[in-house]
Order: sequence, then structure tokens, then C-alpha cells
Amino acid sequence: MRALLISTYDLGRQPFGLASAAAALRAADVDVMCADLAKDRLSEDAVRAAEFVAFFLPMHTATRLALPVIDRVRALNPEARLCAYGLYAPLNAALLRERGVEHVAGGEFEDALVAIARSTGPSTSVDRPPGGGVPRVQFRIPVREVLPPLSRYATVQIGAERRTAGYTEASRGCKHRCRHCPIVAVYDGRFRAVPIPIVLADVRAQVAAGARHITFGDPDFFNGVRHATDLVRGFATEFPDVSYDVTIKVEHLRRHADLIPLLRDTGCLFVTSAVESVEEETLLKLEKGHTRAEFEEVLALCRAAGVTFVPTFVPFTPWTTLTGYCDLLQTIERLDLVDHVAPIQLAIRLLIPQGSRLLELDDIRAIVGSYSRSSLIYPWSHPDPAVDVLQRTVERLVGLRVSADRRTLFGRIWQEGHAAARLAPPPRGEAPMPARATIPYLNEPWYC
Repeated sequence: MRALLISTYDLGRQPFGLASAAAALRAADVDVMCADLAKDRLSEDAVRAAEFVAFFLPMHTATRLALPVIDRVRALNPEARLCAYGLYAPLNAALLRERGVEHVAGGEFEDALVAIARSTGPSTSVDRPPGGGVPRVQFRIPVREVLPPLSRYATVQIGAERRTAGYTEASRGCKHRCRHCPIVAVYDGRFRAVPIPIVLADVRAQVAAGARHITFGDPDFFNGVRHATDLVRGFATEFPDVSYDVTIKVEHLRRHADLIPLLRDTGCLFVTSAVESVEEETLLKLEKGHTRAEFEEVLALCRAAGVTFVPTFVPFTPWTTLTGYCDLLQTIERLDLVDHVAPIQLAIRLLIPQGSRLLELDDIRAIVGSYSRSSLIYPWSHPDPAVDVLQRTVERLVGLRVSADRRTLFGRIWQEGHAAARLAPPPRGEAPMPARATIPYLNEPWYC
């Protein structure tokens, strides 16, 4: 059996979903080839040689990019069995099957891929085990040598210093059920911890390949606090010169504030947290589990401990107002977060994919259109058209200036936002001293 694993986009990082899937298939004596189309062209020879082709769909953008590739693979090799796996595969199972995908696996995909590769029977859907729930898989050390080198992927920028970055996962899924999160539709409040020796072995391989920074890509690193703290202690002991970053909810950072210094002491450069909004109504609608005041409290806790806090936002929702958007900008400015926030975060519009809990809300159902098979979302229009106009303006500004200085671009967005709201923009503060402006960040800013 010869298998071809394909990734179309994975946030500029070496695709974990290919490396982990390759390890499982190799252990089952499957001959594995990998193609990361974010870095290389699709090899027609590799497609024709494959008996089994699996597409890794961890996010919305990857899934949209995969659709024409699926059509191309079918045309090149109509005899190959096609599979889609990852978070967005079960969310779009019906559409994928119409495109010729026979098998669909969810977030816990390794054992499912082995079973599919070995099967000769009819189409199989394995995103849920018998009786429901989320399957438990046998974790293996990811196989990295089948992928392009880490030097071709996103790096961490710290002032003038650039560090080669790796990526791994210490857990999957999430205990929480934030209403807008696509993870909920697949995991529904469950999560799975990866054994620490396997995580450290994956880090070890990436450090040997040149990584000097590791992103732990868990949806929430503190879902299993004991697991997380044991891991970072082991990480710091073995890799004292390697930094890392994690994603942690605001409410978990508040609850475990005593652990923030441990993150600092074990090499954590920054913590990303999905703040999403500073409007209380929106936070309640999204069931984020924190308030605006609690976000500001956590920011202060991180600063006191010397850990950079990186908030992410979904600023354009059906509940956004023009004055509310200006309030967000003013809050970012007041809290000295301009250099912490990737400009794309100021343009993001709420996505409503298949299975979204947002569809539970009456006010959402009242504004969404029919599911779009091209954009893979339920489209919606804001009750105030001026808000949609502003969103498109900000998105265009950011798209045309991807490499622009964050503070300069924020100034343009500041002017556009206040002009749209017909507000006189308040004076902005002085730029911080260079030492304060050296905020570490991954140079691939997209988030979905």
C-alpha cells in the first residue's frame, strides 16, 4: 500500500497532522509520501503512484484550499481511495463525499487512517466511535523527515533576532464549549492528553533539526494543568536554551495565576489567549467564560510575571457597533497592546461553519443565509451595513500591508474606525521605548 498525505495550509508551520499520520501509517507498514502544498507544488507522479490519498483539514482555510486539489487528484488518479481527516473533515463530510472523498476521520485520526488504509470495504466514516464520543488513539512520535525542513516555515521574531520554530501538540480537543469554536462540534467538551515522553521526543527531533522555539498548539494548554506543568518542567530541564509559546484561556490564567511565573521560568516567550471582544454582551453570547475586567486583570498578571500576553480578537460580529469597534481600538491603545496584536486580528469576521453552536441563537438564525458550499460557512450580513463596510476596509488595509509596521498600520485602522463612527479620534500615546516594543511574535499572523 502506498499512501499520499496532503496538507494545503497549516498557519505557516510544518504540518503536525502529516507527521503524526505518517508515523501511524508507517507503523502499519504503509509506504507514506507527504506533500505540503503551502511549500511545494503537487507532484502528479506522486498522485498517480498512490493507492490512498488523505487530505489534512485542520482549519477553514485549509479546507477551502483543498477542494480544487481533491478534484485534481481525482482526475489524475481516479482509482485512488480518497480520505479527509482533521477537525474540519467531519464538519464538511457531506460536501467532501460529493467531491469523491470516501472516508472521513475527525481530530483523533491516526488509528482511523490505519484502519481505512487497510480496509477494502465500502466508504467509512470514523469521526465518531461506536456509541458516540471521541476515540482514543495510540500516539506515536511524529515522523518529521518526510516534510520540508523547518527552515522553510514560520519563525519567531524577537526584535532583530529570528528563531527557527517547531510545533507540537500536548493535548487535543478542549474541555470548554465556547459557542463560536469549531472544536466544540467535534470534541463537545472532551480533550485528550498526549503522553509527555512522546511530546518531548517530538520536540527533541525538531530541536535536532534546528528549532530554537516550539509552539505547543493545544487549544488550551491548561485543560490538563498537571500534565502541562509536568511537561514544561521536563522541557526546561532538557532544552534550557529553547523557548516556547502556548495558548491558554483567560479564565484558566486567572484560576492558575500562581503558575504564570512557572511558564516564564521554563522558557515561555508569550501566551496567546482568545479574548475575542471587550463588549460584555458579545462575551456572553460567545460563552467565553471571562469579562472585560478579567481580561485586563490577566494582562496585568502576565506583565507582573514577565510573560508577554498576546490577545486575539473576533472584532466583527453581528453585535459589533461602530462605536464598539472604536472602543476596542482605544482599549488596545490604552493597555499598550498595539505591538502585541497582529493587524489581521482587527479585521476578523465571525465565521459560522457547519455544526456551530452559534446557530442555537435566535438572533443568529435570523440573519444567516443558506450554507455556502463555496465558502463553507453560513453567510451573514450585519444589521448596520456600515459595519460590514468598515470590516472590508480594514481587511483590505491589512491585506495590502502584510509586512507593515504594526504601530503604523494600527494608526491607519484607528483613523478609519473613528471616521466610520463619525467620532473625533482621541490623541494616541507616545510609542514605547525600543526595549518595550520588542514583543516576540510568530511571523505567520493568520489564525483560522
